[in-house]
Amino acid sequence: MAAALSAETIALVKATVPALAQHGEGITRAMYARLFQNPDIKALFNHANQATGAQPKALAGAVLAYAQNIDNLSVLLPAVERIAQKHVGYHILAEHYPFVATALLGAIKDVLGDAATDEILGAWGEAYWFLADILIGREAAIRTEIEAVEGGWTGWRDFVVAEKIRESAVITSFVLRPADGKPVIPHKPGQYLTFRFDLPDAPGEKRNYSISARPNGERYRISVKREDLGAASRFLHDQIRIGDILQATPPAGDFFLAEQPARPVVLLSGGVGLTPMISMVEHIAEAHPELEAHFVHGALNSGVHALDGHVRALAKDHGGVSVTTFYSEPLAGDRAGESHDVDGFITIDWLKTNTPFAEADFYLCGPIPFLKAFVQGLAAAGVPADRVHYEVFGPTAEALAA
Repeated sequence: MAAALSAETIALVKATVPALAQHGEGITRAMYARLFQNPDIKALFNHANQATGAQPKALAGAVLAYAQNIDNLSVLLPAVERIAQKHVGYHILAEHYPFVATALLGAIKDVLGDAATDEILGAWGEAYWFLADILIGREAAIRTEIEAVEGGWTGWRDFVVAEKIRESAVITSFVLRPADGKPVIPHKPGQYLTFRFDLPDAPGEKRNYSISARPNGERYRISVKREDLGAASRFLHDQIRIGDILQATPPAGDFFLAEQPARPVVLLSGGVGLTPMISMVEHIAEAHPELEAHFVHGALNSGVHALDGHVRALAKDHGGVSVTTFYSEPLAGDRAGESHDVDGFITIDWLKTNTPFAEADFYLCGPIPFLKAFVQGLAAAGVPADRVHYEVFGPTAEALAA
């Protein structure tokens, strides 16, 4: 890897910022169109994110951020870690990077035309490989760390669906045991698995699902919401049976509970965003008997709310875990104090009154509007950024802290 980017390259890349701000999404769409002409490269991607436009938008934002901060890359380190973790999940290897380089530079030329001079393309080529080498190195380190732990593996591994449990009208859990009968690496509570599905119209389609059980070295559990327009979730709910085989890469992700929590924790979730929180609260109940924890969840109603009895049983046994559920659209039979705790939505004011707001670490997961509201709300209420941790399902297409 080059020791540093040249001053000339930095200046040329920064000079492209206005063009990237205007044409960035056009460039990333053209890049993916070029990439996907190669079926082997196309198979590496989650095409649901392509279909919605989320991935081209997210990548355009990332490219712009890189150009804006190319002379101060330290601010991009969290994003680099998140990308490296995703690449490990999707089993993207060093040998795949040249294809992206060729597609990106070609797309810049396609979209910017004569403005993409040889000097500009040369600078972006140097900048691309500088960042690519950082990512390749970090991804290699992550894989080395995984393989060094008992139960670790690289690439795709077969898992048997040992149990299929209906948790609510829309959420089903799948307990997965390794087909080879050997141990599995204990994940960090909050991490996800990446799966490869042979869907009828999309063989090799990829999806990430949070692990919804504590680390145990023997099995994993995922709890999946059935989405009417979600090909993978419908496939899991409607087609997968006990005894079927699913393929997954090792646990990945930069969102997880601290190994030794130094402060009280608030686990804050909306909808199916509770899945990584289940992993965390199970782990807290098993490994941190003295930790003060608050499990705060928002759901529509009892029809879609999953795993509530399980969480409350853990809290009762632990003693230091409290559980509060909010229903925004209660069913006719739902009663605050019985089926749930509070009618309406979780608010910052409620959190201030009912949790150790001034000293807690906050862990958040849920839909983008939920995350945007609470990342911004907690910041506005004075919670330091290093005490707010969150997971985004899919590409980070929005600046949540903006």
